[in-house]
Amino acid sequence: MAAITWLRVPCKKLFHRNLAPCMRNIQKADFAKPVGVAGLGSKKAGKLGKLGPVAEKIVLPVETDTEKLVNYVCGSNILKQGQDVQLKPDSEYPDWLWSLRLTKPPPLEEMDPNSIQYWRRLRKLNNQRQSRLMKLRKY
Repeated sequence: MAAITWLRVPCKKLFHRNLAPCMRNIQKADFAKPVGVAGLGSKKAGKLGKLGPVAEKIVLPVETDTEKLVNYVCGSNILKQGQDVQLKPDSEYPDWLWSLRLTKPPPLEEMDPNSIQYWRRLRKLNNQRQSRLMKLRKY
């Protein structure tokens, strides 16, 4: 429980027009420190470095079992119970999955000018070009 008290303390200066000293209010809180309660922050705040407390790195476990890496999607189960998703044979997945482009996006010349993706890419490339040209400009 905290006890908050208000103190009226006279100022050290006198008002220039009044000869009466000014009074100011100070709020003072007297909090009792808990005894024997661990983990309230002061001692377990972390190691101090040059720029303040240093966050400790969390080491995550990495799966090294080759059988599990080949047959399961490791890390797909976020719950404490259950297990990771098991991989199916390739014939059970759709055909378009194997034809996905995993490299850089196609160049502008390979794209269809009648598609919205073409015009979005053209605008993006033009904005990048304008940005580079404006950086070269001296004011």
